[in-house]
Amino acid sequence: MADPGRPHVVDIGYDNPDQPRLGLEVFSFATLRRRLRPSVAAASSRPDFHQLTLVTRGEGTAWIDFVAHACAPGTLLHVRPGQVQRFPLDSRGEIADLEATLVVFTPAFPPPVPAATAVTDEAFGPAAFSLLSLSPAEHRGIAGAVAELAAEYEALSVRDASQTELTVELLRQLLAALLLRIARLPQADAGEAAAGGEVFRAFRAELERAFATRRHAAQYAATLGYSPRTLMRACLAATGRTAKDLIDDRVALEAKRLLVHTDLPVASVARMLGFTEPANFGKFFARTVGTTPGTFRATQR
Repeated sequence: MADPGRPHVVDIGYDNPDQPRLGLEVFSFATLRRRLRPSVAAASSRPDFHQLTLVTRGEGTAWIDFVAHACAPGTLLHVRPGQVQRFPLDSRGEIADLEATLVVFTPAFPPPVPAATAVTDEAFGPAAFSLLSLSPAEHRGIAGAVAELAAEYEALSVRDASQTELTVELLRQLLAALLLRIARLPQADAGEAAAGGEVFRAFRAELERAFATRRHAAQYAATLGYSPRTLMRACLAATGRTAKDLIDDRVALEAKRLLVHTDLPVASVARMLGFTEPANFGKFFARTVGTTPGTFRATQR
């Protein structure tokens, strides 16, 4: 008999086999293919780190939180900590034969540069992206920044130990430079996301912490010490959407994850997300997703 709470997703913790104490690693997609155990390659997975993939050759389809993304030369893929992904697959459902470079890093590794932080942290705004299609000029710029980061990363293992601290700091700054290049791309304009200011950043953090227990914008405004109108303006400035829209989206996303990646009964999923009545959860899910929880679970598996 199956464990009703059994996950259908593999949690992947950050692990750098070459530099265990470094919160950054740069390696090829071929290296990823060699590392992946078959059980992980065939499953959905949830990293606790950022994962940037710059594709230079080959094609495949990656899935991030139930959205398919076509990977091809000139595309940049970003998976955030906590997102559920399927690694790029070919038409046969096997790991795609891509020529690509991966830059993976822990949330704590980049320096606190606001515009760069918008790329990694703005989960709801225009700076949030899962896949960017780069022009040739954009690709050259991003590829150059990745290559410089990769060169310094490789040099870390051969440099004199007395230079390690300086090299690690240089890696942090080079990562920030890469994120800044991404931030100024037209498709990932971090300026609009920053428009919500500290109000939106505080709301985003509180939403991630409390989405399962608080469903009303006024509750978040009161907790943060702002008026509902101030919170509304900040969310509209950052994302073009209301606080209520963002709350509903986050709850719906977690509902999707629980329905597809666990065997929990729908009633249990409803309770975990703060719904006292499964019927109310069903109405909410149908309104936000467009189908019933049971149908969504069946079609996504």
